[in-house]
Amino acid sequence: MAAIHVPVLLRETLQALDLSPGLTVVDGTVGGGGHSRHIYPQIQPDGILIGLDRDPRMLQHAATVVPSERSHLCHSSYHELPNVLRELKLDAVDRIVLDLGLSSDQLADRDRGFGFSTTGPLDMRFDVSQGESAAALLARATSEQIATIFHEFGEERFSRQIADQIVRQRRSSPIETASDLVAAIDSALPASIKHEARKAPATRVFQALRIAVNRELEHLQQALQHGLYESLRPGGRLVVITFHSLEDRLVKLAFRDETRWHSLHKKPISPSPQEIRINPRSRSAKLRVAVKQSTVASASPR
Repeated sequence: MAAIHVPVLLRETLQALDLSPGLTVVDGTVGGGGHSRHIYPQIQPDGILIGLDRDPRMLQHAATVVPSERSHLCHSSYHELPNVLRELKLDAVDRIVLDLGLSSDQLADRDRGFGFSTTGPLDMRFDVSQGESAAALLARATSEQIATIFHEFGEERFSRQIADQIVRQRRSSPIETASDLVAAIDSALPASIKHEARKAPATRVFQALRIAVNRELEHLQQALQHGLYESLRPGGRLVVITFHSLEDRLVKLAFRDETRWHSLHKKPISPSPQEIRINPRSRSAKLRVAVKQSTVASASPR
């Protein structure tokens, strides 16, 4: 089945990458190949594209749109990029792009539990061969631990009430599917706001669980501190698209280090009103781009 995901900020991403023939480019979250299929032709005839993803199903999608010649699709997280480059016998790369949003294909997959409108198993792992599922986490964690996840990763103001309801509900019936979790969220909300607030808490709770299960912020922080910087050549560009304040805060903080990065924009780039109309899921996207400082540049006053 063809991928249905529409890449966010595509035109702005391609401009920020400043592509030319011969470059080596890493798409650290290749997904269904939405960005990579447009990057690849701009770096040919002798450029190299490296696409990484933790989700094997997304790599299968990407393989249908990214030519296999002069490209490498790797089952790996972007925070493991230095290891991938060693395996490919590459010293460094010229460009890295990360689109940290969840793919529409993943949201639509009934067997993954990423979206609250699905009814399938509550798994949420990008790579089902590693770690524990969201259902397993909710089955073992205390109410305090669950509330902390919802508050810290979802900024959900009803985190305590929802966590308490999950613990009550699992005593008689396990939280095993996305619809089970939605029912717990509905039961926990005050009656006065249930109808108007149902969607927002569900969105935040599902986001928080996904982040916790996949250790997304941990991977992003590790990558920003070490792997991404180390993997870029001096003068190389890092382009990051975030979708919530927790991610954007980490990227913004990393790019403030002027000994390592020269940020090209004071404020992040946001989708145009036209893009938001066409693709409403793009509305929270923010793009930041920075250039890796050379040794000379970082030692000289700016």
